[in-house]
Amino acid sequence: MFTGIIEATGKVINLRREQDNLHVTVMSAISAELKVDQSVSHNGVCLTVVDIKNGAYTVTAIRETLEKTNLGRLQIGDLVNLERCMQLNARLDGHMVQGHIDQTATCISLTEENGSWLYTFQYDPSLGNITVEKGSVCVNGISLTVVNSLEDRFSVAIIPYTYENTNLKTIKPGDTVNLEFDIIGKYVKRLMAK
Repeated sequence: MFTGIIEATGKVINLRREQDNLHVTVMSAISAELKVDQSVSHNGVCLTVVDIKNGAYTVTAIRETLEKTNLGRLQIGDLVNLERCMQLNARLDGHMVQGHIDQTATCISLTEENGSWLYTFQYDPSLGNITVEKGSVCVNGISLTVVNSLEDRFSVAIIPYTYENTNLKTIKPGDTVNLEFDIIGKYVKRLMAK
C-alpha cells in the first residue's frame, strides 16, 4: 500500500528488454535506502527492486504492466515519480493507493492559473472507472483531489510544490499518464451494480 505522496523523482538511466519483460534502472535520491525485494511505486505502479548497484536500482515490468501502464513508453532520461510503501505507524497524508493501475489517460489540456496549474485528463469510461468532484484519484502515483468530473474526463489543480517535485512538470497535452481510481469508490460502484 502507498499514500500517493511522492518521495522523490528518479531518472531512468537504462532500459533492457528480456523476452516480454523490461528491466528499468533508475537513479534517485532514495536509491541508497532501498533493498532488494522492496516494493516501490513508479508512476503509481508497484514494482519490486531486483538489483542495486552504483547508486541506482533496477525493477522489472512484465508484459501486462507494460501494456496497461505508461511504463512501456519510458525512455532513457525520463523522470518517474517514486514512493516507497507506507508504514503502518505513519500518517496517511494522501489516500490509500494500491499501486495497481486501473487504466491510462491522456492529458488533453494544461492551463497555468496564476500560481497553480490545471490539468485535464481524458480516459476511456467503458472500463467502468469513475471520478467524483472533491474525491481522490492517483495520477502517475500522485494522490490528487478531483476539481471537476465528467463521464470520460476530470481535472486536477496542482500547487507549485507538487509541480516542482513530481514529473507533472514534464506532462503536456497528448502525454499518457497512469490512473488508479479511489478504492472506496470502486467497491461502492461494484456493490451498487449487484
